[in-house]
Amino acid sequence: MKAGQDESNGAQIVDVLAPVAVDTPYSYIAPPALGLQPGDSVKIPLGTREAYGVVWSVEEKRAARSNLKTVIARLDRPPLSQKLRDFIDWLARYTLTPRGMALRLATRAAEEAAPDTPRTLYRATGTKPGRLTPTRARVLEAAEGGMAFSKKALAEAAACSPGVIDALADDGALEAVAAAPEPVARALDPDFAAPVLEPAQQDAANALTEAVRARAFKPFLLEGVTGSGKTEVYFEAIAAALKDSGQALVMMPEIALTAQFLERFAARFGEKPAEWHSGVSERKRARIWRAAATGELSVVAGARSALFLPFRDLRLIVVDEEHEGAYKQDDGASYHARDMAVVRARFENAAIVLASATPSIETRVNAEGGRYGYLRLDSRAGSRPMPLLEPIDMRVEGPERGRWIAPRLALAIGETIARGEQALLYLNRRGYAPLTLCRDCGHRFRCENCDAWLVEHRFRRALVCHHCGHTERRPDKCPECGAEDSLAACGPGVERLAEEAATLFPDARILVLSSDFPGGAERLRRELDEIAKGAFDIVIGTQLVAKGHNFPHLTLVGVVDADLGLGSGDPRAAERTFQLLNQVTGRAGRGDKPGRALIQTFQPEHPVIAALLSGDCEKFYAQEIALRERAGLPPFGRLAALIVSGKDAAAAEAHARALARAANDLPPSPRYRVAALGGLPEAEEILILGPAEAPIALIRGRFRYRLLVKAPRSADVQGFLRDLVAAAPKERGGVRVQIDIDPQNFM
Repeated sequence: MKAGQDESNGAQIVDVLAPVAVDTPYSYIAPPALGLQPGDSVKIPLGTREAYGVVWSVEEKRAARSNLKTVIARLDRPPLSQKLRDFIDWLARYTLTPRGMALRLATRAAEEAAPDTPRTLYRATGTKPGRLTPTRARVLEAAEGGMAFSKKALAEAAACSPGVIDALADDGALEAVAAAPEPVARALDPDFAAPVLEPAQQDAANALTEAVRARAFKPFLLEGVTGSGKTEVYFEAIAAALKDSGQALVMMPEIALTAQFLERFAARFGEKPAEWHSGVSERKRARIWRAAATGELSVVAGARSALFLPFRDLRLIVVDEEHEGAYKQDDGASYHARDMAVVRARFENAAIVLASATPSIETRVNAEGGRYGYLRLDSRAGSRPMPLLEPIDMRVEGPERGRWIAPRLALAIGETIARGEQALLYLNRRGYAPLTLCRDCGHRFRCENCDAWLVEHRFRRALVCHHCGHTERRPDKCPECGAEDSLAACGPGVERLAEEAATLFPDARILVLSSDFPGGAERLRRELDEIAKGAFDIVIGTQLVAKGHNFPHLTLVGVVDADLGLGSGDPRAAERTFQLLNQVTGRAGRGDKPGRALIQTFQPEHPVIAALLSGDCEKFYAQEIALRERAGLPPFGRLAALIVSGKDAAAAEAHARALARAANDLPPSPRYRVAALGGLPEAEEILILGPAEAPIALIRGRFRYRLLVKAPRSADVQGFLRDLVAAAPKERGGVRVQIDIDPQNFM
């Protein structure tokens, strides 16, 4: 008798995990004909409805229980491997996410993963139609040669509607033929266009390819200055995986980054990889999910959610721009995709490459400490020089009142575009102005759902909340005092900067690059491609322009407000500002001509600005790492946040305070020690800070209070938080508690 079978009737007893907010699988009876194994997808009764789940275990010597429900059917989906299930279990334990919700990350696309259906193609039969119009003649001409074409391809070639194709098929002039479904990605050739690498690149590529061939877990930091050819290096590691019939995953922080990457990938391997992001249709994602599980697909390039694809033989993970905050998922299951990628690689016995010109402090410390392999590219490919960086002290050289572009920067822009080169103006602030107020009564436009000002978007004639999306029309008069023509825009956004640039350079071709504009990812890709081809003279953008783009005609970068991120209470503010400014100035001079960057700042002596201007990255990292170590902050200590929210401010605050008291009342534990409430922590003690009103106290109509858990690396933070939540009062009255392990956002 097989393990897990009920001795009385031969039926299996299986534990099935459903992708819902539960932490434990449910037990079911499975008819013996199903022959279920761990990892199989099944249809199950769940409450009053039917749902799908994954068999998590088939246990031996389990006594049958008469109250168990029966599995309805086994679904036609590839099974989830033991490695992926172990990864899901680990992620759920680490992030304190219910296991069912962690499973949902890996199976959401599978809901549409039905077997592929044949395609219908059309080819000419040689029979003349009863009526031959010019349009029909164009279709038949396009279909000549005996080849079969899709309806869409024929309609586009003949410039007609699909109905013309249907009519010709009805007339017998075309015949429909069944064809195999088009593959989600075409075969890749690792030797299609093997590059000639420079010595430093070749040494790094050799280390990566050796790790891929070893089929063992090995993490690397690939650190290289902007334009040093990091992509070409890790392409060789992908080639090694392909030559060994393995699979590779390339993760990127922004959907807009993929366009240039896909072209470079196709130039190296002959075809593009499969794309995975929110812009891909549900049906296409379902096909990619299935192809990854069956091994039909070799390489996926995608956003953080691609980490949960069910690869059959994953040999390599690349996390490009690994320092990017976009890898942190804050809604639902809270996780950092960079860190979880390292964990997934460990479960898969795969190599992993964390690539960046400005690596995160955590990754830098791991590399310097020997936990990661450390590969460096210290100069640009082709011996191109790094851009020359110069400060503009706004206390001395600032523009006139109401202007934002300093005279020296304006002069440099004019000289640049006169030479036929491109200039980039960087300001990390969307819209026209961050605040609109009435000059007569002082009324400020605020969001009705959030503790935030409404941002004016003049192109849309709207005031928008960037936290909840609330939008209202910009009025002609003040709603508070009724004064007309009294509304004033305060501060600049990229739209206002574009207005000033158009005044200064009326003949220049100007593009504002922002995620706010309609058109989505396709518009961004098209615009990025046009910039690379030199279609614009001046590009104005937010941090979107800083993310790995290659603009060969761009020789000047102007940072309009370098101080913007330095004043926040975020413990990573200095690191993030340094990374962002380093990345955006690195867009200059990546072609044949040298680059230059002018940095407008009121604090040229600030350590971040000084390190950037001097080019001494090592000094900055040494100072920042020393500060983190003295303060016991990550990676030398651990942080976790508890965000308590509710429709009623008093109820949310009361629950937050109850959590703090519960932490102080926990019984002693061998796994952690808690500092006394209001006291200073001793060595190895967990400190609870707060509760305090969140910096943005109201978002989407919910009042927010934060507690911060600061702990030594040795403490069992997850165990402490589980005990704390269990000991605290139950959430009532719409109050919710969100736990964020390793928080990146402190707002």
